[in-house]
Amino acid sequence: MLTALDTVLDRTLVPGYSKLGYLLRRRGWTGDRADPPRGALAGRTALVTGAGSGLGEAAATGLARLGATVHLLVRSMDKGRAAQDRIADAVPGLSRERLPIQICDVGELAQVRAFATRFATETDALDVLVHNAGLMPEQRSETSEGNELALAVHVLGPLLLTRLLADTLATGAERSGTDSRVIIVSSGGMYAQPLHDDDLQFTRRDYGGTAAYARTKRMQVVATGLLADELAPRGVTVHALHPGWAATPGVTGSLPLFDRIVGPVLRTPAQGADTAVWLAAAPSSAIGTGRFWHDRTPRPTHYLSRTRETAGQRERFRAEVDRLTR
Repeated sequence: MLTALDTVLDRTLVPGYSKLGYLLRRRGWTGDRADPPRGALAGRTALVTGAGSGLGEAAATGLARLGATVHLLVRSMDKGRAAQDRIADAVPGLSRERLPIQICDVGELAQVRAFATRFATETDALDVLVHNAGLMPEQRSETSEGNELALAVHVLGPLLLTRLLADTLATGAERSGTDSRVIIVSSGGMYAQPLHDDDLQFTRRDYGGTAAYARTKRMQVVATGLLADELAPRGVTVHALHPGWAATPGVTGSLPLFDRIVGPVLRTPAQGADTAVWLAAAPSSAIGTGRFWHDRTPRPTHYLSRTRETAGQRERFRAEVDRLTR
């Protein structure tokens, strides 16, 4: 009965994506889907991008509660220190030494390369990498390197950072005796978009911030499968998820009308980040690799036939992101 209810919730945006869906599903989380035990990540190292607020801060808080040392990757020291203080206050006995602040704009690929080199030198092993940094541009803009902003932040930067830290992640897997994990926070909005492998930079159609966001979130799901195959021999698994509708600065700031209408049933940031935290500590046998998750359950990556990409499209997408990230 709980499985049938979960399927119904998954097919309906309300209440499925709201806090009601989260609370209803939580009643069935037993066995492998139960909450990880206290200390499940003790001695492990995590890196969370976009950790200065919202889902990123909530994910970092959850990982710290499980015992991990969590590197907070943000764009400014002030934002990092503020998040560091809030997380330390939220987790009893947590020292700020277990919350190092890292500075990098993941949309600027030169910064990503410099950061990855420094991080790999200073940190011998990485067990969990959470790609959460995100934005919803009001109009089309480009980074200093000429990449469309949403593409750079959601796709190019995360893919490049993952590949540059592959050795560090592999060392984490060897040290812990289990797989290291890359977790990509996507969005249910990607269900409305196909893979635009012929126009990654969004130059051939009328630009819209919501569309750019959803397009790049679809690309994240495709990239998850590509990275999963690529990193499996290194002992690294890759997972994507969508958090449902959560009350984060990105939602309330970028979609004010949506916030006014749906605000009362939005998830808390902790509820939105729950699956990311669970994926970081769940048994390897329960999660596999290359899947798309919502509320601790693997979900289809397509509901509409028009959004399904071909193997050829995936390969063209891979070739283009390889070219853009060199």
